[in-house]
Amino acid sequence: MSNALVQAARHQNLLLSKLTEEQYRPLVPLLELVETKVQEVLLQQGQPINYVYFPCRSAHSCMMYLEDGSAVEVGTIGNESFTGIEMLLDATLATQTVVCQIGGPSLRMDAENFRKVIGSARALTKILRRSGQAYLTQISQSVACNRLHSTDMRFARWLLITHDRVQNDEFDLTQEFLAAMLGVHRPSVSVVAGLFQQAGMIRYSRGRMKILNRERLEESTCECYATVRAHFERLLGVPRG
Repeated sequence: MSNALVQAARHQNLLLSKLTEEQYRPLVPLLELVETKVQEVLLQQGQPINYVYFPCRSAHSCMMYLEDGSAVEVGTIGNESFTGIEMLLDATLATQTVVCQIGGPSLRMDAENFRKVIGSARALTKILRRSGQAYLTQISQSVACNRLHSTDMRFARWLLITHDRVQNDEFDLTQEFLAAMLGVHRPSVSVVAGLFQQAGMIRYSRGRMKILNRERLEESTCECYATVRAHFERLLGVPRG
């Protein structure tokens, strides 16, 4: 992988872009630019962490699986963060399954190199810890949201979250992913998506989602979106719900 490509991709991940050229230069030989594909499993719950990913234009879904195979999304990671946040606490096994939700490029670092880097690169470690704090806020808010708020409010919230990270009005998002994101069965997704489509907020067909009216979506969601967004703005200087 060309160092020039790694250098250029750095500006697409908001954490890495906060580093100075001097701070980033030692990381370049440790990073590779890879294409993460839709439904690719990047981390497996309970399995060793082999790589850490810094998304550039992709979005990754953090899932928790139960013994019966059912799953629910607990968080979303885009170009404002990185996968394997638990490694900041010396974890060697993944606490969640991370699946590529929206395909695109990511910068990837071997887990062993990452451990060495966070032990020596103070500027990067400080930024990563802020990202970890913001992510914990997202997870905590999601627990409350999943328990207390209606499916349509949570549907609007997850669309806004994905829209923030992809930064494109149109993206692929299957009913299977939507069901896992909301913790509901697929027929419920069809009903809610149909209502939002009739209201002119989205267009959804064959797994292709288009945001038509973001302002209406923000009016339709719960307080959780704005709460998490404010924490990301405070900690990282980037608005992410």
